[in-house]
Order: sequence, then C-alpha cells, then structure tokens
Amino acid sequence: MRNSWLRVLLPVVVVLIWLVGAAVGGPTFGRLEEVSSNDAASFLPASAESTEAGELQQRFSDSDAIPAVIVAESDTAIEPRNLGLYEEIGVALGEVEGLEPPAAGAPAVAGPIPSEDGLAVQYIAFVSSDAELAEVVGELRTVLTDELPDGVTGYVTGPAGFTNDLVEAFGGIDGILLGVALGAVFVILLAVYRSVVLPFLVLLTSVFALATSILLVFGFAKLDLIQLTGQSQGILSILVIGAATDYALLLVARFREALAEHELKWDAMRVAYRTSVAPILASGATVILGLLCLLFSDLNSNRSLGPIAAIGIAFSLGAALTFLPALLLLFGRGAFWPLRPRYHPRTAAAAPRGRHAAAAGPTGLEQVRGLWRRVALLVAGRPRVLWIASLLLLVAGSLGLTQLQAGGVPQSALILAPSNAVDGQEALGRHFDAGSGSPVYVVAPEADADAALAVVSAQEGVSDAALTADPGGAAVVEDGRVLISGTLEYQADSDRAEDVVRELRTTLDDAGPDALVGGVSAVAVDTNDTALADLGKIIPIVLLVILGVLVVLLRSILAPVLLVASVALSNATALGVSALVFNGVFGFEGADASVPLFAFVFLVALGVDYNIFLMTRVREESLRIGTRPGILRGLGVTGGVITSAGVVLAATFAALGVIPILFLAQIAFIVAFGVLLDTVLVRSLLIPALAYDIGPKIWWPSKLGAVPSAR
Repeated sequence: MRNSWLRVLLPVVVVLIWLVGAAVGGPTFGRLEEVSSNDAASFLPASAESTEAGELQQRFSDSDAIPAVIVAESDTAIEPRNLGLYEEIGVALGEVEGLEPPAAGAPAVAGPIPSEDGLAVQYIAFVSSDAELAEVVGELRTVLTDELPDGVTGYVTGPAGFTNDLVEAFGGIDGILLGVALGAVFVILLAVYRSVVLPFLVLLTSVFALATSILLVFGFAKLDLIQLTGQSQGILSILVIGAATDYALLLVARFREALAEHELKWDAMRVAYRTSVAPILASGATVILGLLCLLFSDLNSNRSLGPIAAIGIAFSLGAALTFLPALLLLFGRGAFWPLRPRYHPRTAAAAPRGRHAAAAGPTGLEQVRGLWRRVALLVAGRPRVLWIASLLLLVAGSLGLTQLQAGGVPQSALILAPSNAVDGQEALGRHFDAGSGSPVYVVAPEADADAALAVVSAQEGVSDAALTADPGGAAVVEDGRVLISGTLEYQADSDRAEDVVRELRTTLDDAGPDALVGGVSAVAVDTNDTALADLGKIIPIVLLVILGVLVVLLRSILAPVLLVASVALSNATALGVSALVFNGVFGFEGADASVPLFAFVFLVALGVDYNIFLMTRVREESLRIGTRPGILRGLGVTGGVITSAGVVLAATFAALGVIPILFLAQIAFIVAFGVLLDTVLVRSLLIPALAYDIGPKIWWPSKLGAVPSAR
C-alpha cells in the first residue's frame, strides 16, 4: 500500500514543483527588456580600440544623450524664403520632452541645415539617456507629420532612430515568436502521434522548461553576470522549445515501445527511462558544452549567449527527465489516446547475443515495418554506393561556402520590416554626406593635435574634420588629449566607411601612434574583426569537446571521428547552400560576421544529437545481435522518432524568421535547413551506410569491434 501511494504521490509532487517554477518564471518574460541591451558598442571587449576611444570620448561631453538625425525631404526645391517655416518646425521639434542640449547654452535641436541641392533640410537632436526612447522618437515623428507642408516627408534616423526601430522589430520575441514556434510544434506532434493528449504534454514540458530557465537568466542579467540581447533572448526561446521537444520525443518513443512489452506503466517507464536517459544526457551535455565554448569568444554578445543558451538546455534536460516522466506516469496509456498502445507479451525466444548472433543470422529488421524498413534495406543493399553518393552531394553543396558574404552589413540592412530610420538614412544619403550624425572620432595626444587633424582632414572619404572646441574657439583638452570629429561621406556602417576607418588608423599610426579611432564605423570594424577571430578560435574547441563526449559515450575512437566529420561537412553544406539562397533568392546585402559562428555551434552541437540518438541505439542493438544487424535495426526503430525530432527542431528555428531582423532570419534558414539535411541525409543515409560498410571495425578500439557480424 505504501508503495502504491508513493507511486501516485511522487509524480504529483514533481509536477507541482515545475508548476510553481513556471508560474513564477512565466511573468518574468515581460521584464526581460529591463536587463536587455542591443547596443553594438557594448558587445566589444574593453581592449578594442573603438571601446577605448569611446571611453575617452565621453570625457569631452557632459551628456551621454543619443543623437537623432532628422531629415525633411521635399518633392520640389525648398526656396530660401521658405526656410523660416523650417525654423519654426525646428522650434516645435525642440519642445519635445526628453531632448537635451549637447552642451550648456546649445539648442536642443540644431538646424535647419539645408542641402546643397535644395531638396532637403536636416536637424540634429539629442535624446536624453533618461528618457523613454520610443516615446521621444515617436513624438518627433508626430511633429514632422503634423508640421511639414504637403510634398515634404519627414524621417527620424541616426543612432536614436535606428535603435528605436530595432527595438520595435524585436518586439515580437515574447509573443509572436513563441506563438508561431509552439503552433508549428503542436501541428507536427499531432501528425506524429495522432494523439490529442500527448502533444499537450510535450508542449507543456517545453513551455515549463523555458519559463523556469528565464528566472535564472533574468537573475544573472540583473547581476550583470551575463549580457542579454534581443538576439540571445530569441535564440534561448527557440533552443529550449526545440531541445525539450527532441528529448521528449525520444523518451516518449521508448515509453510507447515499452508499454507494448510491459503491462504496468511503472515497469514500462523504468525500461524506457533506463534506455533513454544515457542518450538524452549525452545529447544535452554535448549541446551544453558546445554552447559553453562561446565563453572563449571576445565578443561580449557571443560570450554571454553561451551560458544563456546552456541554462536553457539544462532546464530542457531537467523537464524532459523529470516533469515529462511524471506526466506520462499520471496519464499512462491514456496519454496516447485514442491510439493507446496495447500490451503484447513476447512469446518468441530472446534473440541470440554477441558472438552467436552472426551464426543465427538475424537481419535486425524482424519487427521493423514501413518506410524505415525500406531505408534500412537500401543501406544494406548498396552501402558503399550510398555513402559515397551522399558524401559527394554534401561536398557539392559546400562549394557555395565561397559565396558567403559574412563581413557584416550596414545597420540599415538589419531591419527587414518597413523602417522610418532606414528610409531616412537613404534620404540622408541622397542629399547630405551619408555619415552625418554618426561621425568618426579620433582621440589624440594634445602634442599631436595638429598632425592628427591634418591626417583626418586629408583622409579620402572624410568631408570635413574639426577639433572639439569651447565657446571661445580653443581646443578642449581632457587628460592631455584632444577630440577630433570627422564627417564621413558614406553611411557610417557601410563597407566604404569601414575602409576609411582602416586607412585612417594606418595613417594615424605614422602621425601619432597614440591616437585612437572610434565612432559607429570603428565599432563595426572591430566587431567584424573580433567575430572573424572568434570563428578561427572556437571551431576547433567545439569539435574537440564534442569528439571527447562521443568517445566517452560510444567507447570508440573511429565512430566519433566519423560522426564529428560528418556534421562538420553538413555544416559547411548548409552554409554553402544558404549563401546561394541569400544572394540569389533573397538578395541580402551580406551577413553579420557572427552568423557563421552561431550556425556552426548550433548545427554541430544539434546535428550530433541525432547521431547520438542513432548510434547509442545501434551500439545497444550491436551488443545484442551484432554490428551490421544492429545498424539496420537501430536505423529502423529510431528513424521515425529522430526524423520527427529533426522536423520539430527545424520548425522551431524557422519560426525565428517571423522576427524582421536579418541576423535572426539568416540563422533561422541556415539552422532549419542544416538540421533537415542532418536528419534526412547524414543520419538516415550517410552514417548508417558508412558504418555498415566498415562493419564491426566502426567500434575500434572497443572490444565490440572484435565481434563478428553477418553481412
């Protein structure tokens, strides 16, 4: 009796614990913006030149306000006699609450500044760091709409305008993204299980894992231990939903399989748990360790994503291995309603094991039916032809990698939705120097002031340059340094502007080796350079870490090496095909420099998941019936669940595409395509065919490799 009560009470207690955690963590979603930042300058390490220049630049100003560039573009020429109207508009703009003068005695809004072609005027305003940016930018745009005459269009762009529109684009992270992801997963689960109850249990597992993980992420961000961004917030949601669902699918598959062999649900869960816990833990550990390799990144945004995503995966593991089993025990066979699995006790003698398996001659497919039986027979029939053809297909796709333009993109290309700031930047470039409002800054020793100013003024791509001066016209000196600002002829975060910064740094090294170059363009240069350096450093670390996990799990060297090599090649193919799609279909201007790194970490860590699910089952079956039959049976019995898991994960990552941010859209396509490629080609054909062709030696140097196998 005591044991019966315990069996009922234990699942209930586990469910209640998770329910409390989700109830507390769920509302925290709405508070994430309190600890989130999307400022690109804060992503860089303190050692970056633009970071040092930015810190020194702040000493020359009493204000940390965000500049807004306001452009009024007319369909016809603006007559000089009409400039009085634009002066009145400038006064109206200056009355918007939340603006502050850049210096004592200066107006809150500078302008109007007419363009040389007479078709536009420009204003410069400064939004206080204490003000609500969205409210101020919105009010400025309202003033333009109300006050500008017919035939004149107003824009608020520059750092303030872009930041506002970027935050608005991220606004769907909590609601739209989760809704689309969960909806897609629910539809797939309905199709897979043909059950009304089970999809809800699996989705509850994912949602509870996400809600509870948010508590820890919020706390770490609040303590400034990690840097939370809109990108990492979106990726966290998708990773947790996808990973938790994948782990749930594996456990549910083993539970349903065990229910057919055991009458009592507790006995079935004990078998299912024992056989699935190792691959689930290994899979989660692989992803967590792979993500934590991002701690070696020099970009703060990348480095923080590692622990943020790892926390999410850890909670996914916890929910899949505690909350879901408790739910399944409470519901029993009813979880699969209306297609409840029936108890069918085995009457046949147990299959021979080990060395005697080859003599008995099992095929491994005695109880496998349908599509995956045909796939397994295809693998057994022409394994060498199959894996060579698969390999050539992957290599062909990877050739497109040379077309990947991952050197960064202009800020105006980051927002895929309609944006007043993007339109304003284009209008600014049509009538003024495109770098207006986002100058390049040079902080130089006072002794080198004249030489540095001469270099900046003479630099091709800089229209004008000046020393920061006091009201009397004397250069302002802070800690023995002067500040030079130069107006770029090109958009501040364009490739041409970045080339100007690189050339300027080289030239200044000769004129004044202690001069530092900062500003928006310099931040973009340092961010791209740091991201490229991270790529070369982190990729080998991730591969070695994952290889180590696989060696321990499979107790082999050859099999792990082949698995890691296959997912690395699959990653190259996904990037290559994606590059062709980005350039030829979507017409993207390029890709963020961090895209290849993020894609690699996600695809390699997640791609190995499916090989882990496959090969752990293959090893289990190989111990029972021999390697080659074990490969066929492992492929046959895991094919459906692993393919379902891959489709679910691809669908969840594809949901990132609903957020109109270029980085997330590209990550969504690359990872979704790469996961499907891993699931359909690498795990279903390449790895089984290659392992079948190699035979027992695939387990070298394990003793299992010495067990003969029927061909």
